[in-house]
Amino acid sequence: MSKIGKHPVAIPAGVTASVEGQTVKVKGPKGALEVVLVEEIQAKLEGSELQVTMRGESNRHKSMWGMSRTLVSNLVEGVTKGFEKKLEITGVGYKAAIQGKTLNLSLGYSHDVLYPIPEGIQIAAPKPTELIVSGIDKQQVGQVAAEIREFRGPEPYKGKGVKYAGEFIFRKEGKKK
Repeated sequence: MSKIGKHPVAIPAGVTASVEGQTVKVKGPKGALEVVLVEEIQAKLEGSELQVTMRGESNRHKSMWGMSRTLVSNLVEGVTKGFEKKLEITGVGYKAAIQGKTLNLSLGYSHDVLYPIPEGIQIAAPKPTELIVSGIDKQQVGQVAAEIREFRGPEPYKGKGVKYAGEFIFRKEGKKK
């Protein structure tokens, strides 16, 4: 029995949800999102709650149940509050700047890294060493943050590179004489 799957997803005021076959569509103040659920799961709209249930009792049904409920919950949270990831840039001369729809990263390479900002994602740089990636789709926000971090991941000796805010970087000691 899934601890997550059995709880219904509450639909707050100002948000409309609809279920058409395996597709769940959610529309709110920040935008509209949809997800297609796997065949083993079905969703029912009951008043101001969306209930996710299994169609069978196999292990696959049970494993998909909690995940599907979380995907629907993320849709509702995305169209009401949105999601954001914060990145920190550490290193001498390492910085970021927004130029129109492009993120310009100076990360110690011989050239600047130009990253085109995808549709539906906003990137803010309150400081040259800080980035905030935000949007309504949790998966897309996480993917964009991971792609930016991948350009120069934090290294273990001095900690230089791009890391998530609050991320612990295990530091190595270096050579001894």
